[in-house]
Amino acid sequence: MSTGFSGRFCRKCLYSSISTEDMNRFAKMAYPGYDIYKSSGYPKGYPISSQDAADRIVADMLKDGYYIDFVETIVRIDNNGYMGKKYSFRGLDDIIDDVIQAGYNFDSTTGQFFEDQEQQITRNWGRLLEGDERQMAVLRLDVVGNTVLVKENSRALVDKTYAELRKIVTKAVESRLGRLWSWEGDGALAVFMLGDYSKMAIFAAIEILNEMFLFNKIENQLNSNVNLRIAVHSGNLIYTENEAQYSKTDTIKAAINLESKAAVPNSLVISGSLAMSQDQSVLNIFSDSKVIPNSSTKYRIYHINMERRKE
Repeated sequence: MSTGFSGRFCRKCLYSSISTEDMNRFAKMAYPGYDIYKSSGYPKGYPISSQDAADRIVADMLKDGYYIDFVETIVRIDNNGYMGKKYSFRGLDDIIDDVIQAGYNFDSTTGQFFEDQEQQITRNWGRLLEGDERQMAVLRLDVVGNTVLVKENSRALVDKTYAELRKIVTKAVESRLGRLWSWEGDGALAVFMLGDYSKMAIFAAIEILNEMFLFNKIENQLNSNVNLRIAVHSGNLIYTENEAQYSKTDTIKAAINLESKAAVPNSLVISGSLAMSQDQSVLNIFSDSKVIPNSSTKYRIYHINMERRKE
């Protein structure tokens, strides 16, 4: 994952800007459990020079896949300081340019890097490692009545229609820096991690519903509409390549529960916890808060229709 990063600008920036103690502290923020003394083999308190510390830390970040996280950490500290103290990292622009040259884009508003989608799109955004834990938003989509659609239409026509649905979903998700983690034919799971990821997931879901509404009106050749149920929830997710593992996580199970028990055909439901973090301008398109029967799970719902109606 570190292929293409030289790291030379980062080394120079570190040893010319901060102490070894601060380097170790900031490295631990990006790389959980990191300790330069353990890595270098020196006893605790040994006076490691700033240049040696910078060389060791950058090498470790590159080797173990935490380099981008580390660069984002020092960008954040350069902008906001740390523990009330201001820091200025010399040559920070050169470090950012070096990462961009390796095939990434940089969002100066959030201080985050993500892979250049014109070059490649991978399910881990070109940066997550197996076992990495992040806050993400989950979009769960299901085709209502899939079995009936398959029985009552030719296989070729169903495949063509579902291919169009997948194109619509992929465009809505990836244009908002999300990633499709699974596609089951009659359902999909997408995740969002960058920027205002919860809002990105909501807008992606709304776009999907609206695009499918138009598709049903103009292009659909099946003998009935393709109706969708979508749910969006956010929480911690641990990245893994094993689909069987991540589908068992609480965040994804909560999204699936919302989709199956709260959503109705051609609707989007968002969890109560996610709704709390949204602007009123976003909440205005949703119903007031509701509760799934026989549970304490709160949600809000949006219906696709020619005229929005309050529930």
